[in-house]
Amino acid sequence: MPSVQERDDAAMDIADTIVPNKFSGRYTVYASTYAKLDSDVINGGGTDDTEVIQAILDKAPEWGGLHLIMDGAALVRGLEIYSNTTIECKTKDCGFFLASGSNRSIIQNVHLDFKTRHDKNITLLGGTYNQNCNGQEHHIMLDSDSKGVFGAEKWVIGMEFYGVEHLTMRDVTIRNQRTFAMLVANWYRVTMENITIELPDNMFGQNQDGIHFWGPGQFLNMRNIMGCSGDDFIALAPDENDNVSDITDVVIDGVFLNDADQGIRLLSRAEGRLDRVIIRNVTGTFKSFGFYINPWFPGSGGNFGNITFENIDLRQTKHKYDYATPFLFRIGGNIETLTLKGIHHNSPANPLRLIDLGIPFYTPNDEHTADYSHIHTLILDDLQIFDKSDSDIGTSYIKVLCPVDSIVVRNSHVKVSEVSQNARLIETSEHANIGCIHISGLTVDGMNTLIDHPAGKIETVCLNDVLCINTSGPLIAGEGEIGVVQSNAVFGAHLKR
Repeated sequence: MPSVQERDDAAMDIADTIVPNKFSGRYTVYASTYAKLDSDVINGGGTDDTEVIQAILDKAPEWGGLHLIMDGAALVRGLEIYSNTTIECKTKDCGFFLASGSNRSIIQNVHLDFKTRHDKNITLLGGTYNQNCNGQEHHIMLDSDSKGVFGAEKWVIGMEFYGVEHLTMRDVTIRNQRTFAMLVANWYRVTMENITIELPDNMFGQNQDGIHFWGPGQFLNMRNIMGCSGDDFIALAPDENDNVSDITDVVIDGVFLNDADQGIRLLSRAEGRLDRVIIRNVTGTFKSFGFYINPWFPGSGGNFGNITFENIDLRQTKHKYDYATPFLFRIGGNIETLTLKGIHHNSPANPLRLIDLGIPFYTPNDEHTADYSHIHTLILDDLQIFDKSDSDIGTSYIKVLCPVDSIVVRNSHVKVSEVSQNARLIETSEHANIGCIHISGLTVDGMNTLIDHPAGKIETVCLNDVLCINTSGPLIAGEGEIGVVQSNAVFGAHLKR
């Protein structure tokens, strides 16, 4: 970053032509009046405009607010933005390209702070922010005075906002992030709409996440977020950094994955609570993992409250990572209520698990990790499975590997090809201890067994209004312990083993 003297020198000539906004009393500046803007948001090059653009941004505290209009593309080494500042890019071809070797964010708020929110009313409108991932290091080493929450190493992140209130982004493209496209921490009231993440230079295992949130945070509204990432596309991870912070009151509506490595991660690793979260209208394609909902880090089951997913239709393409088999949902940890409504599992690649229930960490479940998962209520409403896989090895769409108080499946339909007659809707393991399974309003076509219960315990099974077509086996099979089984209006199959 330029020195204070360099900023002052660059700013000396701009005061005479400032245009005040007659409605708000703030100031509007066109960047082309002072900067060269001879770069390119895709290919870079041109004149380094860092000092002059930063000098303009530095006027915001003096003026009480600033509206900077980017009417071209600037090559920069990184910028800092103050409260009451709007950066508006006139088109998608306008914006910023980070110079090679900058090894920092393209833009960040001035007063980065994980405990106190200093900066507010920051708005980014339009344009492209290209971090030029091939020109940056993955991480930098920090000295003892600057380590802070990052420890000895700090990842090179595309945008950083720590300690902000009322952060707004609309119609923004983030391109070629080196690690996270964006990290927001310690925030209140964030709105993001029509955001695109472009990653033509997707590297293997380089943490090229999309938009990542650490707590504490409240009131997040994300709408129409589209693109690709080399890891999680969106991550809500309240206490990933400090083990105690919360994130609550989140609506994510409209996510379009364009062959992202992974979809959406919800992470609570210790005391930090993730609660009152609604995620809906998620479509597109992914390579390996759809939704991770678990603590990830071994040692605790985390703290998940009420989480809802609605209207999900994702298709897997080519599996990328070999540390786990592909899945749509992997769920584990301490969860109060998880509702999955309108989940479409259409022609999945084989093998692709619909739901792994009870894998809390990045390792597969065993007798140790099973102790860290307890799902109080799982509701599956309007589940639609259409599986025309040509595999004859059998599929368990939902595998239960932990204690679950209640599993409710209602108003759902499963259609399986004839070759996969041995498909099962639910399969238990020795670690499954289920209070009740209540299935109502279900039509299955071509499934051999509804509940495969080789081990573990189920206290109560209630089947109501279940229609079976082309079903050859019993609806409930296996040698696991079952308390009470009650059925009403079950057609087309015999009930038990």
